[in-house]
Amino acid sequence: MTDIRHEPVAPTRAQWLAPGAAIDAHRHDDHQLVYAARGVLAITTDAGSWIAPATRAIWVPAGTVHAHQTHDGLELHLVGLPAADDPTGGDGPAVLAVDPLLRELILAYTRAPHDESPERGRLRAVLLDQLRAAPRLPALHLPTPTAPRLRAVCEALLADPADNRTLAALGRQVGASERTLSRLFRADLGLTFPQWRTQLRLSHALVLLAEGTPVTTVAHRCGWSSASAFIDTFRRTFGHTPGTHRG
Repeated sequence: MTDIRHEPVAPTRAQWLAPGAAIDAHRHDDHQLVYAARGVLAITTDAGSWIAPATRAIWVPAGTVHAHQTHDGLELHLVGLPAADDPTGGDGPAVLAVDPLLRELILAYTRAPHDESPERGRLRAVLLDQLRAAPRLPALHLPTPTAPRLRAVCEALLADPADNRTLAALGRQVGASERTLSRLFRADLGLTFPQWRTQLRLSHALVLLAEGTPVTTVAHRCGWSSASAFIDTFRRTFGHTPGTHRG
């Protein structure tokens, strides 16, 4: 990323981002919890992109360069925490489960007066306790490829997630064998080709659903053979049906 803005203190606030709005690349000396109460949150780092619906929040460790993107209107809640406070116990961005209690704590903390009152201190203590208990979920994460031929394959699929060509066919387009590309997916991205393509399609599906696209249309545009196959994959990944995310 270029033109990286440095903000020593990570803000704690609630804000509305209009469709298509973005927050450019920046970093904080503090940790930050980023949660979308409405819409679909996309955070991009040098390592790739993380996508989260309203049942999940994204933890951004101190010093991580990141940018925000919205495709539909986004109700964004940001919680800044000192670098000494890391309730997640991790060493990189993470996706956390947001249950109803944690959701209400995040909303209350970002909307309450930002003072040093005892009441706010107690609210923050309970929020930290709930963050410590929040499960770290498998991230809907699209890592960024570095190998040129692998990047070419990924860019082709990003342009058309419904592209159902095999890895061998994609390899012929970029001048690489199926075996070579399969090895590159594991070595460069830590995923198999089917795993990466499913992550891509689910990411695209979340955006389309937030824009109000019908489930059957989303399934078609993202490459599933049927709406039922899409619904099954979505439910296994997120724990509920895609109809939840209709705009």
